[in-house]
Amino acid sequence: MAPRDINPQKALGPLHTRIKASKVLMVGAGGIGCELLKNLVLTGFGEVHIVDLDTIDLSNLNRQFLFGMQHIKKSKAMVAKETAGKFNPNVKLHAYHANIKDAEFSVKWYKGFDLVFNALDNLEARRHVNRMCLAANVPLIESGTTGFNGQIQAIQKGVTECYDCTFKPVPKSFPVCTIRSTPSQPIHCIVWAKSYLFPEIFGTSEDDSSDLDHSEDAENSKEIENLRQESQELKKIRALMGTDIFAKSIFEKVFGRDIDRLRGMEEMWKTRKPPVALDFDEVSSKANGISSAVCDKDQKIWNLYENYVVFADSLHRLSVRAQELQAEAKEGEAPPILSFDKDDVDTLDFVTAAANLRSIVFGIELRSKFDIKQMAGNIIPAIATTNAITAGVCVLQAFKVLANNISAARMVFLSRSAERIFSTSELSAPNPSCEVCGVASLTVEADLSRATLGDLVEGFLKKGLGYGEGLSVLTDQLLYDNDFDDNLEKRLVEVGIKEGVFVTVIDDDDEDGEEDEDGKKLLHRVNLVLSIIDTKIPEADQAILHPPPSFTIKRKELKPEAAAPQTPSPPPIAGTKRGHADSVTEKDSNGSAKKRRLNEATADLSIRDNGESSSKGSASANGKMDVVVLDADDDGVIEID
Repeated sequence: MAPRDINPQKALGPLHTRIKASKVLMVGAGGIGCELLKNLVLTGFGEVHIVDLDTIDLSNLNRQFLFGMQHIKKSKAMVAKETAGKFNPNVKLHAYHANIKDAEFSVKWYKGFDLVFNALDNLEARRHVNRMCLAANVPLIESGTTGFNGQIQAIQKGVTECYDCTFKPVPKSFPVCTIRSTPSQPIHCIVWAKSYLFPEIFGTSEDDSSDLDHSEDAENSKEIENLRQESQELKKIRALMGTDIFAKSIFEKVFGRDIDRLRGMEEMWKTRKPPVALDFDEVSSKANGISSAVCDKDQKIWNLYENYVVFADSLHRLSVRAQELQAEAKEGEAPPILSFDKDDVDTLDFVTAAANLRSIVFGIELRSKFDIKQMAGNIIPAIATTNAITAGVCVLQAFKVLANNISAARMVFLSRSAERIFSTSELSAPNPSCEVCGVASLTVEADLSRATLGDLVEGFLKKGLGYGEGLSVLTDQLLYDNDFDDNLEKRLVEVGIKEGVFVTVIDDDDEDGEEDEDGKKLLHRVNLVLSIIDTKIPEADQAILHPPPSFTIKRKELKPEAAAPQTPSPPPIAGTKRGHADSVTEKDSNGSAKKRRLNEATADLSIRDNGESSSKGSASANGKMDVVVLDADDDGVIEID
């Protein structure tokens, strides 16, 4: 036995052998990830795979101890592997500088792991990993921190609740007219600078931005048309990039003429204070003598003239970068663009100054560069000690999972409390109403080079699983139902079905309510979620392998009456046990049953506000799902669960 294994062997006993033979995945190599990787390597986990898309920034170095100054701008995953590998050369480390949602990380790939650790900082990626682990039937240790608070949860398909079993607050957007015409909070001005002004000058048009909600456009068509005209004017000014009048042209338009136009809409200002336009000549003359070095004072709230100096200086810096990219672009390629990054000093300076100048125009409180970085980047301060403690508990919970004793695992809450730092509760059972784990799931092996949607519907679902004529098949859009069979002859890849894409099947059979041989009501099957694995199948065989004979899909439970919708309880605080909101069962009618089930099946794809499905996230006429993002609390700070 190697000397480094003596103490772990004494402490863990036979479990240490299981740990040394284990193959685990760690998603995220940031604050929690650095601490977690160190723990995994020193404990002696046999093989660790690390996935992270991010690169190292100066602001990471105060807590992400695997990185140093020499690593700035390098891949977090690659550097973490290099640094942590020195702690224990016996551990096999594999790093991927990639997005965990990429197609290469398929269900088949997840099935190769004994355990997955989530060390992520955003809701969308966490939900994706949760779904993939459920589909692959691989245990997941979910963790997250917010300031001094932390939470650790062990997840096992069919045994415990999953990440989506309880309500999670989801970011929402602000209507375009609020951002563009009637801001009232600092966050409104920050979103305007980040998601409208910056893209219009250096990126793509606002029509492509997901930070702006166009769902109210029809109700404000005249105002929207005026705003579109403003965008067209900015596109013309964009052609002046690199000239001496570029900064003046933008300033006079967005802080001058556009504001005068808004003031002319008298109805808009009957109940609110009208904005005050800024005069370029006056502001620029009074700003003479102020050094652009003021942008380094990120804790200070800059005044009008300091904001102008930073605005003009950052605009020049970004213009130089944009022109260099354009000069390097090859003929026939898409025009190069710049994107906002909270860790990019030039883009952050521009958004800070532009947001504050707009706040001055509308009489809104100004914010420091430090504050705006937090708000524009959708982050809150991270604390190294919280990350370290959370990572340690993750490994302790992993011991119980690897020992096949998940019943001994706990939901662990970390908080800044004078009474006790840790609070725990037993893991809850799966929520039967959960739209992610409360469904049936099955892995489908298909030859994607020739399998068609008809093979899936007619051969696999109807003949193989016994579905009737009434069924719907959808991904993020409707692919098939009784009234829409145009896609049956198309190959799966032609309708967007490939590895990594989940396919939802909804039972719409009219036989719902009949009785079986025991006299029990036969309700519709629960929704079925299919994960596709591309498999080469001989030409003589069917393009989709038949489901296993033992696979069955449970039926929905019959409830006596529909209950009134309940507002979900807020997320648990430290020391409380999370429960499941009362589920609501709607009675089906011939006219609306399918629509309700479609909404139910795609609820995890839509955006929710206070637990209710948002109309902004419901299926649109063409089957596509609208996307809604961004939310702020009263202080303007956007929090990630």
